[in-house]
Amino acid sequence: MRLAFFGDVIGKSGRDGLSDHLPGLRRDLKLDFVVVNGENAAGGFGITENTANEIYAAGADVITLGNHSWDQREALTYIVREPRLIRPANYPRLMDAPGRGADVFVTPDGMRVLVINVLGRVHMDPMDDPFSAVERELDAAPLGVVADAVIVDIHAEVTSEKMAMGHFCDGRASLVVGTHTHVPTADAQILPNGTAFQTDAGGCCDYDSVIGNDKEEPLRRFTTRLSGGRYAPAHGPATICGVFVETDDRTGLAKRIEPIRIGGRLKQAIPTL
Repeated sequence: MRLAFFGDVIGKSGRDGLSDHLPGLRRDLKLDFVVVNGENAAGGFGITENTANEIYAAGADVITLGNHSWDQREALTYIVREPRLIRPANYPRLMDAPGRGADVFVTPDGMRVLVINVLGRVHMDPMDDPFSAVERELDAAPLGVVADAVIVDIHAEVTSEKMAMGHFCDGRASLVVGTHTHVPTADAQILPNGTAFQTDAGGCCDYDSVIGNDKEEPLRRFTTRLSGGRYAPAHGPATICGVFVETDDRTGLAKRIEPIRIGGRLKQAIPTL
């Protein structure tokens, strides 16, 4: 299978960039399945039905979320109606979070793809153990038995927790990829037992910014320790960042992983077939 995952879509710039570039990437890379992290799609905070529909229209099969899942209140009810929207699987049980933290999706060719989304716990809000949550979902739909491919999105702050999740899933997932920090890392690799991994996919946003936000407010807070207002997404041309993975149809493990960066200000990296 040919899979792609794109990092956090930030505001209108990220949505427009995805609409501009994803249809062509989907065609040129002959992608079978596309996952996009959309937790910052609506004005930089959360997601709405309208912003989600823009991402689906651009070519996403599934949207994952993160620590901003419920910043837009309508997401609490929209996720119940939209099975293609996946929130973190490790919310505390007593929270009774709506929606799903993982699900198996079937491509038009009949291939089954398990998508799992979890939140990290280091320097993040307190959550249940992400490793136990991933273990539960991997056991319920094992790669090569129930699922033809498995994609794990770990939405976390620190690189060590993301890398640990990659090794924890090695040999049991097609791709483990980090989100949340909005900066693409240079460590795309296939781990020893066949799982593709990248510590952070990066963001789909204007990179003349501070992690996708207009520079003025973050700079003010860092230099003066005073808040002048809310963060707002930068509005320049977006760079679309993600990873491309090709799997072995027999095992579901990765044969190839390459970064994707197209448009905007970052040096372009586009896989070639």
